[in-house]
Amino acid sequence: MLSATSVALRGGTRRAVRPLVTSIAASSSSSPSLAGRRQTLNSQNISTQFLATPSRRGRGYATTTNPNPPLGKKNASNDVPSRVALIGARGYTGQALIDLLNEHPYMDLRHVSSRELAGQELQGYSKRQIIYENLAPEDAVQLDKDGKVDCWVLALPNGVARPFIDAFDSINSKSLIVDLSADYRFDDSWTYALPELTKRSAICQATRISNPGCYATGAQLGIAPMLEYLGGAPSIFGVSGYSGAGTRPSPNNDLNRLKDNLAPYSLTGHIHEREISRHLGTPVGFMPHVASWFQGIHLTINLPLNKTMTSRDIRHIYQDRYAGEKLIKVVGEAPLVKNISGLHGVEIGAFTVDSTGKRVVVCVTIDNLNKGASTQCLQNMNLALGYGEYEGIPTM
Repeated sequence: MLSATSVALRGGTRRAVRPLVTSIAASSSSSPSLAGRRQTLNSQNISTQFLATPSRRGRGYATTTNPNPPLGKKNASNDVPSRVALIGARGYTGQALIDLLNEHPYMDLRHVSSRELAGQELQGYSKRQIIYENLAPEDAVQLDKDGKVDCWVLALPNGVARPFIDAFDSINSKSLIVDLSADYRFDDSWTYALPELTKRSAICQATRISNPGCYATGAQLGIAPMLEYLGGAPSIFGVSGYSGAGTRPSPNNDLNRLKDNLAPYSLTGHIHEREISRHLGTPVGFMPHVASWFQGIHLTINLPLNKTMTSRDIRHIYQDRYAGEKLIKVVGEAPLVKNISGLHGVEIGAFTVDSTGKRVVVCVTIDNLNKGASTQCLQNMNLALGYGEYEGIPTM
């Protein structure tokens, strides 16, 4: 349980802020507000601008030494536990996030909601006993009004989150909300938060975060360093394990259909194709497939170039752009799905240039349940709640 001091510190804000010198207990009557924490960030010379605002114009990513370095423990402004509620806890992503929260020193999971599991005890969480609830939007709003939740995570299917968001908006909730669906990835009033590409200080100030999709995360990380060198539209061939199709039975998680098979689907106009194109600011072609393994994604990305380049040139661009990133590993060979499955980062490699020097193929692997969903969610929660960015996350 949270201490009386922790509760007192939350009196006027959704989180407490650690003073630079004095202890939490000694400063409980004068803890800075959220606005105060943002002012502190600014005073530490952390830019409050996006690398480029998520918009139809897209981001203007730098391709020199990382212009958007990670915010580690030295940048943390909070050491008080945050109370978390998870709506949509039955799915693979929800379960993966519960595992991460169980090991996090500051995340205090209080509520898990699942219509199918309501009344059952949450398994695999050791910090406290939690019983699944079936929270309706009005139930969530009441918990929020009573000040019992600091962060809401919505791990719901696409198209289901809006009643909850409308309910929170109706009371002008100040709690942090992270949505894992695609519902708000095209909404400029939300912060589309891919920490390695979105300005981290903007995520620190956000209260409405749209978590990027799994394919979209891997593809953007694989393309972003080369934006200024593109000579045409990138083409992305993607293959995911069947966990990406969710727990509800469908042809794309039917193991009999997938045995000894590779199944293409939504070969044009996939929502991730639109997501990638919007946030990179350049059109892409995306061709997804599902395979018989459980988790992990492989992306083979074809990039036409506007100038002659060598494989070494290109690899150095990626190494410079992702310098210091603890969840991105730039490798020489093409990365393999079996080596990323269960891990929490991304591997980028191959950098194979054709004989003209004006086309390169880059390969990316990412675990769709981890960095493609739950790990990235926790990364964003850490930033927005004032903890070290990698707190509770096994790094690469």
